[in-house]
Amino acid sequence: MKIAVVHDWLVCYAGAERVLEQILLCFPGADLFTIVDFLPQNEREFIGDSEVTSSFIQSLPFSKRHYRSYFSLMPIAIEQFDLSSYDVVISSSHAVAKGVITGPDQIHISYLYTPIRYIWDLQPQYLRQTGLDKGFKSWVVRLIFHKIRIWDLRTVNSVDYFITSSKFIQRRIRKFYGRKAEIIPPPVALSKFTISDKNMKEEFYMTASRMVPYKRIDLIVDAFSEMPDKQLVIIGDGPEMDKIKRRATKNVEILGFQPEDVLIDYLQRAKAFIFAAEEDFGIAPLEAQACGTPVLAYGKGGALETIIGAGETEEKDIAQTGLFFYEQTTTSIQNAVELFENSRTRITSNACRMNAIRFSPEKFRNKFKTYVLQKVHDFSTNQP
Repeated sequence: MKIAVVHDWLVCYAGAERVLEQILLCFPGADLFTIVDFLPQNEREFIGDSEVTSSFIQSLPFSKRHYRSYFSLMPIAIEQFDLSSYDVVISSSHAVAKGVITGPDQIHISYLYTPIRYIWDLQPQYLRQTGLDKGFKSWVVRLIFHKIRIWDLRTVNSVDYFITSSKFIQRRIRKFYGRKAEIIPPPVALSKFTISDKNMKEEFYMTASRMVPYKRIDLIVDAFSEMPDKQLVIIGDGPEMDKIKRRATKNVEILGFQPEDVLIDYLQRAKAFIFAAEEDFGIAPLEAQACGTPVLAYGKGGALETIIGAGETEEKDIAQTGLFFYEQTTTSIQNAVELFENSRTRITSNACRMNAIRFSPEKFRNKFKTYVLQKVHDFSTNQP
């Protein structure tokens, strides 16, 4: 089989790229297509021998730093890839990758992280948090989103089979696209994210994320700014960095982007990991648990499927690994921290690790490759 893998964009090695890495391990030598490829040289190892083809947006002015500003052109860009010589097309998509054009004799399987958040149900939240909920710019953005929604729906028919990460996103796919999706949870790099030999927890909490609005890092900072006796460490960078820095108090340490070994070191030593986003799946909380660290998380979205809260231990047959708070407010986060510190239930590092093991790379590759090969077989045998 000749296989093409289509990924939205390559700019850093983050959650979607970890899944892409496993897909490429399933099908080594597959050609890789992407809107832009600005991946640093020291982060390219996971691509292996795959040849990378980028779109015309790669050559547009300022695209390296502002590729997202060309979002309205991305549907056009993704449709320009000529994939006619490939037998199988696998898209790794949270934005536009699933919109590639394929023919009737090709099979297109899409690992869909989510329908595009900011054009569907999260549009009001996105516009509000970016200051685009009023005025002329707001109407321009709303018009662009409207047109992309129409395009997004049209491209659903080009996908033969959908795979997704969680029951939460499975419901979103059914709601917006009217399609079924197989669930294959993303993998956690268990060989890298491990419990420290010292297994010594220190007196600080932490979070790690790209600083974009829906991650709600601002909310975590505000909560800890009102708890001066509690220490918070933040790892990550992004468009909201300046905003976060302005809100931070002396007990909040912002480290910005850090190499993976530094991230792992902090995850191993942190008292607990704070996660305030309504996330599709949320790989960061699982990486924390793989390091033996409990997670205090917003009780909505994919976190409900990766963290074991109080009262869930019998259902999942694993001990408790975290606590949930059910409102995205500073008070709710503060109450969770207080409950965590005063709780008589001790959350152990081993319990956290055992939960993360359910999401090993080996299990992902086995399920993903088996699914793809079965669908390719079904597709070929059912061809007229």
